[in-house]
Amino acid sequence: MDCCIVSALWCFTPLYFLIHLLCFIFADADFTLLWGSLLGHKPENKLKGLVAWVTGASSGIGEELACQLAKCGSRLILSARREAELKRVKQRCLECSDLQDKDILVLPLDLLERTSHEEKTKAVIQYFGRIDILINNGGRSQRSLCVETSVDVYQALMELNFLGTVSITKQVLPYMTQQGTGSIVTVSSVVGLAGAPLATGYSASKHALQGFFNSLRTELTDFPNILISTVCPGPVQSQIVQNAFTEEVNKPVAIAGNQEYKMPTSRCVHLMLVGIANGVKEMWIAQQPFLLFYYVWQYAPTFAWFITNKLGRKRVQNFKAGLDADSAYFTKPKTS
Repeated sequence: MDCCIVSALWCFTPLYFLIHLLCFIFADADFTLLWGSLLGHKPENKLKGLVAWVTGASSGIGEELACQLAKCGSRLILSARREAELKRVKQRCLECSDLQDKDILVLPLDLLERTSHEEKTKAVIQYFGRIDILINNGGRSQRSLCVETSVDVYQALMELNFLGTVSITKQVLPYMTQQGTGSIVTVSSVVGLAGAPLATGYSASKHALQGFFNSLRTELTDFPNILISTVCPGPVQSQIVQNAFTEEVNKPVAIAGNQEYKMPTSRCVHLMLVGIANGVKEMWIAQQPFLLFYYVWQYAPTFAWFITNKLGRKRVQNFKAGLDADSAYFTKPKTS
């Protein structure tokens, strides 16, 4: 009998790995997240009625988060600097869901004005009485070479992406510990796990967020029902490149690049909500070949450096030539 079991295991092992390989080829997220998507809790069931505060909600991933949360029945706080755009997003959320006007609070917020964060948080508590989900999505990217970049740009990136996020989190966390439940979800990046050329400051700010929230998670072991989750998207269709810092604080990006070959925002956000609904602590969300890079960086860093240097050199060359720097990462289809 034992011999039969061993023989059967030997027969099924290659099939098992073949199935996983095929799944990985077509995957756009890590296996934990994909399993949650297939077999786990559905966002529309787990997130209904919860109060979710989304920063950076005026466009891109933040706007899509607001809309999909609204469809799930979550009550919303929409924050960003541009109040007019927030009102537009609110109207879109009302039109695509069963929420009422009172279920969505437009709360203009500047992450750089840290002295206002306590007051803003109290306004949310006064309005809804609780905060169940904080999604730290606000921030800016970078497109510039280190040798050409002002230190002021690095300071601005750390002030906005890191300290602004930490400040809001510190205001919300005491309410969640008092409740005993909650989710703090922070949008990091693939460059929060591995460096990338033209994004030295942005990458540093995301690495800082990874370290902060990984450490915070270990401090909250007495609160098992508080989820600390970081989301690491690869290239996603959004306005993050158009709004990126360059070598000077107030200098706009010359070439935003082609969005067509990046992951659709709707798919990225759906996977994020799946992760929140299923308590995933770190989410890797990217189309191939970027998803492969995550795993290579995790398990074969020496080989990962080789690949990164090859692609990074091409990216820098494109940037210096005034071309779309991101095109180094994409294989464009041939046109007739």
